[in-house]
Amino acid sequence: MAESLKAREVWSKNLETELAIINHLLKSFPVVAIDTEFPGFLRNTPRDAPEEQRYSDLKHNVDCLKPIQLGFTLSNCNGNIAGVWQFNFCDFDLKGGDLHVPASVELLKTNGIDLEENKKSGMDSHFFAMKFKQILAANQRIQWVTFHGLYDLAYLLKIVTQARLPSSILEFITLIGGYFGRVYDTKRMAQCCPSLSGDNLGLSRLAKLLKVERCGQSHQAGSDSLVTALAFLKMKELYKLDERLHEGFLYGITAKIIKKPWIPSMPPPLMQAPPMPRPLPPRIGPLYYRPYDGLVRCNAYYLRPPMRPPYYPPAAYHVRLL
Repeated sequence: MAESLKAREVWSKNLETELAIINHLLKSFPVVAIDTEFPGFLRNTPRDAPEEQRYSDLKHNVDCLKPIQLGFTLSNCNGNIAGVWQFNFCDFDLKGGDLHVPASVELLKTNGIDLEENKKSGMDSHFFAMKFKQILAANQRIQWVTFHGLYDLAYLLKIVTQARLPSSILEFITLIGGYFGRVYDTKRMAQCCPSLSGDNLGLSRLAKLLKVERCGQSHQAGSDSLVTALAFLKMKELYKLDERLHEGFLYGITAKIIKKPWIPSMPPPLMQAPPMPRPLPPRIGPLYYRPYDGLVRCNAYYLRPPMRPPYYPPAAYHVRLL
């Protein structure tokens, strides 16, 4: 694998620089494969669980746990890859007693994630969200590619909104459609490919079946996002998949995610000029009279017309009463 495809490590000190590079590249490389790393699952969902329970477990896990890494791989429709980024967050504090699954944390450590370094040099997810929402607003054509991406998109939504997940799955997919728009799940796409379907299909097995070479360590967000991007491109090439038929569907839920207008974090700017005021009548001196409303215009204030002075009859008509 080319040296240029190794993940660029992003910490607090270089976050703004790397986001500026990503923002520039998104104009030509709008396909973004993502992966997240987090400290396990507090609730394990059975495979045959109904959709409501699946979302309830998802919400509980994502609300209670904190993200550790986020990986991006940028590519285009021609299969060219611009680069891989691995964002390291400082939110998770193992020594501070944050909730986690010990076995999952040990697996992340075994695969090279230094949680102490993340806590020391990683970025705050709130600051990341402030900068990242500007990129989302400026790039409406992004296609988001995942593998079994329900949790990846849920954590990304939690990071961007800095809030708990909504209470219903309908609200969840509405927010996903509003913030991210066009999403794809390679595990769900694999169900339409001979020899690739199966509930036991994991990312490493999918890469092996497609003969996709990994660059970097598994269970790290940057490397896993790269494998996801390469698998997406390889499946489209080998099986002639029409990505439009798979847009908006995630493995594990039946509802389709539909691209919505961008959900802003602040009121949108004024889109059209305010109406022009009615033309004023010609001015005569410092005041002018508006006959249709009975007001006198003077230095931006409306005044009532001055009242006539009281009428007194001529002195010759005065009558003295005795």
